[in-house]
Amino acid sequence: MDLDRHMIEIAQGQHQPREPQNLAQARNREAIRRAAEDFEAVFLAEMMRPMFESLSTEGPFGGGSAERTYRSMMVDEYGKALSKNGGVGVAEAVERELLKMQEIEQ
Repeated sequence: MDLDRHMIEIAQGQHQPREPQNLAQARNREAIRRAAEDFEAVFLAEMMRPMFESLSTEGPFGGGSAERTYRSMMVDEYGKALSKNGGVGVAEAVERELLKMQEIEQ
């Protein structure tokens, strides 16, 4: 009976193939990992920002307001690079907690 219904759905163009459970779980786990790394990158950038704000922009190549803008972007990129290359452990803790929360919800 299920085979007949499946064949009718295919014929009518209503059938949508399902993603295998393990593939869906792998994609979900990868999304959680990316979110945790993004969180750590923002955290690290915010921790480094005061260190870079105290540097003077005077001198022959001082850029004034443009330098302040680009310095902010540079600190954000430093945070991303640090997080992607191991970070300080924040991403692992966040990932672990997100996975734990997901298990509770299911």
